[in-house]
Amino acid sequence: MPRAYASAVIAASADEVWGIVRDFNGLASWMPAIAASALDTDGSAAEAGAVRRLTLGDGGTVVERLLALDDHVRSQTYEILESPFPVRRYVATVRVAPVTDTGRAFVEWWTDFDADAADEPELVKLFADGVFGAGMAAIQQRYSA
Repeated sequence: MPRAYASAVIAASADEVWGIVRDFNGLASWMPAIAASALDTDGSAAEAGAVRRLTLGDGGTVVERLLALDDHVRSQTYEILESPFPVRRYVATVRVAPVTDTGRAFVEWWTDFDADAADEPELVKLFADGVFGAGMAAIQQRYSA
């Protein structure tokens, strides 16, 4: 099972960054590749079981379900239910931790998924760089001086 992973230090507190990342329906407000996000479920975006429908910049759609949201450790875990990507059993986690000596935030985002062996290297790069890395870079830009 391949793993895509990216991390970054962001010049803001962990609480500030968690305030951005925590909103399961807020991805379109900070993720460059997401044109729109809408909840498919009744209830809150902050509840396990919430389902979001993401519209990609190219018009594609990704449907994801929130599996866990933990404010104490500032982490969110979700799975892909439908997507244009050739993946199976895609489960991702994003976590925000404080860098205690600087007051900045350490963000890490990863996924484990199944895919055909021929597709794995390209998908790992896409998720690590094109999704997770691009998302963290967008948050970094909010706090750059």
